[in-house]
Amino acid sequence: MVRGSGKPPVSSGSAIGRDDATATATQRIVQSITAAIAERRLMPGTRLTEQKLADIFRVSRTLVRQALNQLSRDRLVHLQPARGATVAVPSVAEARQVFAARRLIEGAMVRQLAGAITSAQVGQLRAHLQAERAAVARTDIAGRTRLLADFHVVLARLLGNEVLAQLINDLLTRSSLIALMYQSTHSAEASSDEHAAIVDALERHDARGAARWMSRHLASVERTLRLDPRRPDLALVRTG
Repeated sequence: MVRGSGKPPVSSGSAIGRDDATATATQRIVQSITAAIAERRLMPGTRLTEQKLADIFRVSRTLVRQALNQLSRDRLVHLQPARGATVAVPSVAEARQVFAARRLIEGAMVRQLAGAITSAQVGQLRAHLQAERAAVARTDIAGRTRLLADFHVVLARLLGNEVLAQLINDLLTRSSLIALMYQSTHSAEASSDEHAAIVDALERHDARGAARWMSRHLASVERTLRLDPRRPDLALVRTG
């Protein structure tokens, strides 16, 4: 006769439930840190201490570590042995590459959308523009930052392409880091006006015009970044 271990068997349903809860907790941490970066509440180079994050989210350090590993794969966090995690500090080369990728992808995106957009979708974009302007007017910095970025994701979703929307979202979060790192002076008002020009072109089904305005918009944002800072000159120490 084979004796049992005396322990009740663990059902596969219970194990799956625990796995789902772990994944949910990890994603909650990932999404919160990503939002803080996108909304410019976390600066490049900020240390992300495992224990402090575990206390904030009331989870184990293991779950925090899983979240930081995912953010590292997304290039939003830099992991260093013995030094821990910090918010990524994008290089000048990476900044230029991100904007080059955005021009290629988003230019083609609005060209395609111009040929397929409906009146209802134009109305959805107009409502988004209104929300942008309202956030700008009340100096809601976090709100306007989120809405100005979401405009680009909304365009992708209007094409019904969720993979494209996620790709754009990832590039936008990296763009936020870049804007913080290189002190973008591009105003929220200017961004909203450029968005309105893109929507006007889309409403006219003007593919070339929409792509031209998107390119102009992204070039304008990139141009205001300090990607070519002056090199310090020690000779300037002597002023007399």
